[in-house]
Amino acid sequence: MRTVDGRTDRVVVVGAGLGGLACALHLAGRGRQVTVLEREPVPGGRAGRLGVDGYEFDTGPTVLTMPELIAEALGAVGEELGDWLDLTPLDPAYRAYYPDGSTLDVITDTARMAAEISRVCGPREADGYLRFVDYARRLWQLERADFIERNLDTPVDLLTGNLLRLLAGGAFRRLHTKIAQFFRDPRTQRIFSFQAMYAGLAPHDALAIYAVIAYLDAVAGVWFPRGGVHSVARAMAGAAEKHGVQIRYGTTVTRVLTANGRATGVLTADGEVVPADVVVLNPDLPVAYRDLLPAAPRRRLTHSPSCVVLHVGSTQGYSRIAHHNIHFGRSWRGTFDEVIRRGELMSDPSLLVTNPSRTDPSVAPPGRHTYYVLAPTPNLDRAPLDWRGGLADRYADRLVATLEDRGYVGFGAGVEVLRTVTPADWAAQGMAAGTPFAAAHSFLQTGPFRPTNLHRALSNVVFVGSGTQPGVGVPMVLISGKLAAGRVTGDDR
Repeated sequence: MRTVDGRTDRVVVVGAGLGGLACALHLAGRGRQVTVLEREPVPGGRAGRLGVDGYEFDTGPTVLTMPELIAEALGAVGEELGDWLDLTPLDPAYRAYYPDGSTLDVITDTARMAAEISRVCGPREADGYLRFVDYARRLWQLERADFIERNLDTPVDLLTGNLLRLLAGGAFRRLHTKIAQFFRDPRTQRIFSFQAMYAGLAPHDALAIYAVIAYLDAVAGVWFPRGGVHSVARAMAGAAEKHGVQIRYGTTVTRVLTANGRATGVLTADGEVVPADVVVLNPDLPVAYRDLLPAAPRRRLTHSPSCVVLHVGSTQGYSRIAHHNIHFGRSWRGTFDEVIRRGELMSDPSLLVTNPSRTDPSVAPPGRHTYYVLAPTPNLDRAPLDWRGGLADRYADRLVATLEDRGYVGFGAGVEVLRTVTPADWAAQGMAAGTPFAAAHSFLQTGPFRPTNLHRALSNVVFVGSGTQPGVGVPMVLISGKLAAGRVTGDDR
């Protein structure tokens, strides 16, 4: 494994996102002197916070899986998860709504989930679900140690016995094809393959290795931290500061300073030079290269689709919905074709609607509710739509109308607060191609083919976050923090 050359005593981490904070915790636990420089007044990066008129919104991820990875980062400095976060397991993890009017609760208890699938789709489908759980659990076990929680430098690093086991299990077939071996009902096929969109691909194009995302969501469990996902960042930052990490908010880094093939520190917008033996960069990787480093790589990445998010504070509550709700449109493959291949807005939207105030009333004024509505859209590379020219308002109105058509009676009339976030806003926040989901997980952008987390020329510059290994999603970003720390300390895992 390639590691940072030379001294590694003083580390500057640029950005207090979840990956940067995880890296800082692991490094502090291994005796490094760590300074985190964050341009915003709060930690979290994409897992930020928006407060409006008594409503509190997560601005980034709302689905939290694998809290043991948070526990691992906190444990690096001897802290316990329960002392920092109040986590509630969500039951159901999701509620899925289909165009035929049926609903399916996604329950992490396998016996109850099998009964739910049998009720909605029949006993044969329930049998397929139990076989899928065994397969996906095994897939996760095979992938985790050798290919996810490990720094990979070259394709040769993939050559392990587990690679052969994955090949034998069909993990490199198409996800949709593999899912169809377990499920025949289009409803179950959708609920166990839509997660490919998180990886930037349609289920018909993604590899079956990404069935592990459905496993983490639908089997391992989904959790809600009191106060929202942003509270995870606050907890990690608090633990880091308790153990000697200096976090400086409101500090914008404008350049990584270099000499003789090494980083020597960073320059801030105020003209301050902060010296460092190692620089860890948490900004979106292509933007970090473009804005902070002397030269960008020539490789052009293919980015994941983006999304529009509506943050809604409302007088309306709906007793029949769950915390997380997925509303599928009639089209399936066509929807992916529109967003990913043709660069068009969905003609028949599939939406994620999260209702955090249902689990934690403190995020809204008394008697009010918060909603987070996410609609996948093309990224700005695929479709440079004029989001600043009125399209954002028109599309927000369209999404509200779609929700009303799908049972959210009076949704528009109940809106007290509405904030719309578009691909143009993601780009303004420093995300390449205007997407919060980074580079797509195509085969040539996965594992050792994904941009490396150790700079090829500057041997003491390390990257962390969704743009590097292992990839997108809160669990992967937390793992990326551990991997980045490993590049500094020389630990392989």
